[in-house]
Amino acid sequence: MDFAKLVTDHGYLVTFLGALIEGETVLTLAGLAAHRGYLHLSLLIALATLGSFIGDHIYFLIGRRYGKQLIARFPRFKPAIRKVDALVVRYAGFAVIAVRFFYGLRTVGPIAIGASRMPWHIFALFNVAGAIAWSVIWLMGGYLIGEIAHRLIGDLHHKEVWLFAGVVAVALAMGAYLHFNRRAAARLRKRD
Repeated sequence: MDFAKLVTDHGYLVTFLGALIEGETVLTLAGLAAHRGYLHLSLLIALATLGSFIGDHIYFLIGRRYGKQLIARFPRFKPAIRKVDALVVRYAGFAVIAVRFFYGLRTVGPIAIGASRMPWHIFALFNVAGAIAWSVIWLMGGYLIGEIAHRLIGDLHHKEVWLFAGVVAVALAMGAYLHFNRRAAARLRKRD
């Protein structure tokens, strides 16, 4: 299958779905695809913003309805929830935006905010702002990667599959590092 056709045929849907869940890598790849001319950046921003807004809103509503039960059922999330609660108490609107950018809080954060009884209209307002900022930052990051690669390598046509694979490999390595680092920190906290 032709790589360019695959990206142009499915890139927008994948971007929307990726933003609906934790999709930083998907958005970075979409931004790279926009740099390569396969996708339109403005449409990607709109779809990623919409997907991100809907996804966090769903998590917020889950937190509103089932938050206390989920928190009790999954005690491993208690440290993350304490962080979110502290943010909500001090900086209510900022917390809605900030949880998008902290590793491990992208999903748990809106659930915890929903359980905190923050008013829906406050969450919705800051959720829009956060969805726009998060989408633009990750998409532009991918676009910038494409620009840097173009300046360093030149014509990327025959190397672009490797460039996309490299972005995925780096994202997986970073995700694994952060995951194992967080687990090690949790084990240390248990010992204390």
